[in-house]
Amino acid sequence: MRKLISLLIIITLTLTVFAMPANAVTRDELDVIIAETVEYLLRMVPNPQVGSVGGEWAMIGLARSGVEIPDAFFHNYFANVERYVRERDGVLHNVRITEYSRLILALTAAGFDPRDVAGFDLTYRLGDFDRTIWQGINGPVFALLALDSLDYAIPTNNSAEVQSTREMFVGEILRRQLTDGGWNLTAGFGGPPAAHEVGDADLTGMALQALAKYRENPDVAAAIERGLAFLSETQDADGGFSSSFSQSGSAVESVAQVLVALVELGIPIDDPRFIKNGNTLVDNILSYRLPDGSFRHSREQDGNNLMSTEQAFYALVAAARSLDGRNSLYRMSDTIKRGEFVVEPTVGLPGKHADIRRVEVVTPNRVFADVALNLPNRRAIEQLASRGIINGRTEFEFAPEATMTRAEFAAIITRGLGLPNRHINVFDDVQANDWFATAVGTAFYYEIITGVSATEFNPNGTITRQEAAVMVARAARLCGMDTSLSESEILNILAIFGDSRTPADWARSSLAFAYSSGILDDSEFYIQPEIPILRGEIAEMLYRLLERANLL
Repeated sequence: MRKLISLLIIITLTLTVFAMPANAVTRDELDVIIAETVEYLLRMVPNPQVGSVGGEWAMIGLARSGVEIPDAFFHNYFANVERYVRERDGVLHNVRITEYSRLILALTAAGFDPRDVAGFDLTYRLGDFDRTIWQGINGPVFALLALDSLDYAIPTNNSAEVQSTREMFVGEILRRQLTDGGWNLTAGFGGPPAAHEVGDADLTGMALQALAKYRENPDVAAAIERGLAFLSETQDADGGFSSSFSQSGSAVESVAQVLVALVELGIPIDDPRFIKNGNTLVDNILSYRLPDGSFRHSREQDGNNLMSTEQAFYALVAAARSLDGRNSLYRMSDTIKRGEFVVEPTVGLPGKHADIRRVEVVTPNRVFADVALNLPNRRAIEQLASRGIINGRTEFEFAPEATMTRAEFAAIITRGLGLPNRHINVFDDVQANDWFATAVGTAFYYEIITGVSATEFNPNGTITRQEAAVMVARAARLCGMDTSLSESEILNILAIFGDSRTPADWARSSLAFAYSSGILDDSEFYIQPEIPILRGEIAEMLYRLLERANLL
């Protein structure tokens, strides 16, 4: 019955893709589609080997799909990888370093440690910068994706002339960006990119995936915006993309890479920039789908293609994870461990308070009727609400333009840090039976808040921008972030604002930290420290704090 329903869905989608409105596929329908492709891949790849087709990409998609798959499938793959690595004495390829990156990603997704495969550390070769970048832009791109999948350290490569760093890989990707905002495979090889070279959707999507974790860097942020503009401008009328790799033009692999890039960047699938004639990227990918759960490379192709199926599949998995508020495809701290890891990934930053916990998603797809698609704070609001950190004023309305009380702020910041409740009462205007008493006591215990005096907290007072900045800065210190700034640094950071002299002395350092760390947006002309901060702005501040503190 499930297959019959899926078949009817697929036929309908295929016939109507050019006329469909955005978000035509429901979340439940997407689950059915993903499950059908899982069945197809398990039939086609029952014993996965090392290889770019029928190997690592299938493994990544299956492991990250959320569909229940027997552990034996993953253990068989790891045994095959061990045998492959052992037979080659740890040398997978002398030129194509992406062979190592691909295995690192697949093993991490499957729950195994790529630093101990038949006694070899597969991350070691990525320490050689020159070898990693030699094969083109995909070298540094996949090196970063592999290393950042579980925050692996780059080992010292004693045979390398130039030891790799993450900053060098990022710089190499930025150096190869074309004037049109895109990237292609060979641009910048041996020198600066030529002005006449044209970007490619596949490689641009891949480059953006790798840069996603580094967008706090202003140069990276600017490069990402140029890349997104290039993709939006070159998107086909049906919502797809044409690729230089495809003689027939439009190809499912190109759409898949762009979709994964949007998810890694935290951009909603229904972002208006990437909807053409009512078609989202998901809609377009499904137009390549065949009734057996496989995908073809292009619409001109009669039969299916395993590589196309694998890439389309893991892109749909990435979309589903985004809709559920789960970690993105390449952020694998949530993977099920099947092997023995030497160092388990940690939640948060080094030096964080031991009581801080990551708050997991409890209500996926939490949305509000008054939070528009183009609201700058939309993602922050929905992500925090899905974790129960911040609530709406009603079940369906968030009121992003409303203000917030000091007590409400104490509640969301203690929930956001996952702090255990502390039942203490130090303020005369906070009674034990007040709904906010525990939150205020907890925030006071962890030194996130103080009172307006020694005995009063003013819980119902509206919180101002500078008060919010001070409390966020204290929370950031608790998270292990360095909030210290010299007086000259504070002056320089605040000097760009037209009202730089108006913040209270007790708030200047915290405001400077919030702006310098990107928790507050420094593109505004005025600080306006004493005006009430809005609920949407507070959600954005807390979301950015948690993101920078590795707590999302």
